[in-house]
Amino acid sequence: MNCDCVPEQLSTERERRVLRIALALNATMFIIELVGGVRGQSAGLIADSLDMFSDASAYAIALAAVGRTVRFKVRAARLSGSLLFVLGVGAVLEALRRGLYGSEPASLLILALAALALLVNAIVLRLISSFQQGEVHLKATWIFTRADVIANISVMGAAILVAVTGSRIPDVVIGAAIGLYIVKEAIEILRTTNERQPGAVS
Repeated sequence: MNCDCVPEQLSTERERRVLRIALALNATMFIIELVGGVRGQSAGLIADSLDMFSDASAYAIALAAVGRTVRFKVRAARLSGSLLFVLGVGAVLEALRRGLYGSEPASLLILALAALALLVNAIVLRLISSFQQGEVHLKATWIFTRADVIANISVMGAAILVAVTGSRIPDVVIGAAIGLYIVKEAIEILRTTNERQPGAVS
């Protein structure tokens, strides 16, 4: 008697393993970047840490969704997108606050932590590369990580500009830009969940 359940179980277990690794890496980098952003007075690094936190949340939600119904997966993706939207707005407000009240970004610390975050996200992106064509809850995690790579590079660029110019403006601008990009990605995820999914019940 033939059965397709074994390959399906292997695929499901692989998804869980990859999501656990991604969750652990992003949760760790969230703490490292947040502490570094506060100590280094960096709006960009704080925004990047919030992006890492949103990723960790997305992986946790996706992990819970593995093997569940299509409806549950769509709801999980919507929750991820909503959380990302809130964090993006928070990052923009934090950047504006630092722009108004001043800050002294530590460029070397920012550059080092952003480079570490880029390395972590590159590893995670490679791990979840197959997810970009997957179900909605998995596609959301790929979108999150793709956004992170762009954010990491932007923060590194801002750190270099801060070092060269001695001005906090590049850090503030990048922090706000990352926040806006996070909001854009959130909207993309929410739009994806509104598309009719196979087997979904309206």
